[in-house]
Amino acid sequence: MSENYTTTQTGTPVGSDAHSLTAGENGVTALHDRYLVEKLAQFNRERIPERIVHAKGGGAFGTFVVTGNVSQYTKAAVFQPGTTTETVQRFSSVAGEQGSPDTWRDVRGFSVKFYTSEGNYDIVGNNTPVFFIRDGIKFPDFIHSQKRLPGSGLRDADMQWDFWTLSPESAHQVTYLMGDRGIPRSWRHMPGYGSHTYQWINAAGERFWVKYHFHAMQGNEEMHGAEAEAIAGADADYYRRDLYEAIERGEFPAWKVSVQVMPFEDAKTYRFNPFDLTKVWPHSDYPLIEVGVHTLNKNPENFFAQIEQAAFSPANTVPGIDISPDKMLMARVFSYPDAQRYRVGTNYNELPVNAPVAPVHNYSQDGAGRHGFKAATAPVYAPNSKGGPVADADRAGEGSWESDGALVRAAATLHAEDSDFGQAGTLYRDVYDAAAKERFLETITGAVGGVKSAEIRERAIQYWTNVDATLGAALRANLENGGTTPDESAEYVGVAG
Repeated sequence: MSENYTTTQTGTPVGSDAHSLTAGENGVTALHDRYLVEKLAQFNRERIPERIVHAKGGGAFGTFVVTGNVSQYTKAAVFQPGTTTETVQRFSSVAGEQGSPDTWRDVRGFSVKFYTSEGNYDIVGNNTPVFFIRDGIKFPDFIHSQKRLPGSGLRDADMQWDFWTLSPESAHQVTYLMGDRGIPRSWRHMPGYGSHTYQWINAAGERFWVKYHFHAMQGNEEMHGAEAEAIAGADADYYRRDLYEAIERGEFPAWKVSVQVMPFEDAKTYRFNPFDLTKVWPHSDYPLIEVGVHTLNKNPENFFAQIEQAAFSPANTVPGIDISPDKMLMARVFSYPDAQRYRVGTNYNELPVNAPVAPVHNYSQDGAGRHGFKAATAPVYAPNSKGGPVADADRAGEGSWESDGALVRAAATLHAEDSDFGQAGTLYRDVYDAAAKERFLETITGAVGGVKSAEIRERAIQYWTNVDATLGAALRANLENGGTTPDESAEYVGVAG
C-alpha cells in the first residue's frame, strides 16, 4: 500500500476521491459520506466574499409565460397553462473571479429564479447541456484545477489539463468548451440548460424524468478567439454592458423554454445513464416539448442588492418538481445553500431579491441579519400544541425513486426490540440504583411541574409512563401532591430499585 494516501482533515484514510457513497449505483447520496461533506463545506468557505465559482456575472429581472401544456407531466403551478411568473436571472462565468474579462473562454452560468405561488423555484444551469464531472465529490478538485496556483497566483494550463486528462468523463464538456460554444457573442445570444435530470410529478402522482432547454429567440451567436481577446483588453464588462444597454433600449432578450420528458421506467433500461451529468439524451429519443417563453425586461436598480446578493440553488424546488439520482445534483442540493449562508448570511432568503412571494411558515429564528420575526406568542418548535405550522406530505408532493427502496420520509424499518421508549426504560429500571431513581423522579417532577398547560403536562406524564409505568404513576402522584414525593412513592421507588 502506498504511504501517500488521501485523508480527511483529521487524518482518516479516504476510500475514494472519485465516487460519492450512494445506495447503489443510482441511489441517493449518503449524508454520512463524511469526506464528501467535508470537501464541499471546506470548499464553500475558501473565499470571501465573492462566489467561489461564477463570481463574475450580471443579470436582470423578467417574466416567464407558459405557452404550452405540460400539465400531464407536472402539477407545479409555475408550469400550468396560461401562468405568468416573475423571475430574476443571473449570467456568469464559471472560473473567472470578480474583474475578470467577460469574453475569456469559459462555460457560462445560466440561472433563473421563478417567484412562484408555491415558493421559489430555481433552475441553476449553464450554457452547455453537460458538465466536466459526474460526482460532486470531485467538484472542489475540478475548480481548484481551473483557478490559480497557490504560490504565484497565476493560472496554470498544466493544472487544468492534468485534471481533465485524469478525469476522462470531462471530454464531452471540454469539447463544448473548446468549440465555438466556449465564447458566446453575448449572454443574449447563447442557450441555457438545466443540465441535470430532474423529476416531475403530476397530479395523479405519476413520475417523469425531465431536462430543461432554453433556446435564445435572438439566435445563437459566438465570436472567434482573436475578437474575444481584443474585447477582453478593451472592455472587461462587455457582456454585462451589452445586456444592460439592450434592456434599456427596449430590446428584451427572450428564450423559448422546452423540456425533454422521459417516462419513469425508461431510465432503468435507457442506453445511456440518464442521471449522468456528462451525457445528453438525443432528441431523436426524447423530442423537445414546448413549455413557455422567458423574457428579460427590467434592469436591476441596485446591482449589489439585486444581482450580487441573489442566491440561486437547485435545492429550491416546488410541489411537482424534485431532484433525481444525479450524484452532482444531490451534492449541489447541499453545497449551494451552504455556500449562500456563508457568503450572504444565514438569513439570505429574507433579502428582497431572494424572498418568495409565497407565504413562509417555519420555526427558523435568530441568526445574523435577521430582520423579520414572528409574534412573541408564536411557537418556536415542532411538534407543538399551540397552532404552529405542521408538515403536509400531500401538499409537498415530494418525488422518489427506487434503489434499495423508494425514497420516503419515514422511520427506519423496526427491528425486533426497537421502540422509542424501550432503551430509556431499561436504563431507568436496570442501571439506576434506588438513590438515582429518587433523584431522577425529583428532577422530572420539578421539570414537569413547571408546565402551565394541562394538556402538555398530561402528555409529559404519559411520556414517562411509556418509559416505565411505575415511574409515570409516581410522577403523577408527585404532581398531584404539589410536587413533593410522598413516603409511599419513596418507598416504592426504593423497592423498585
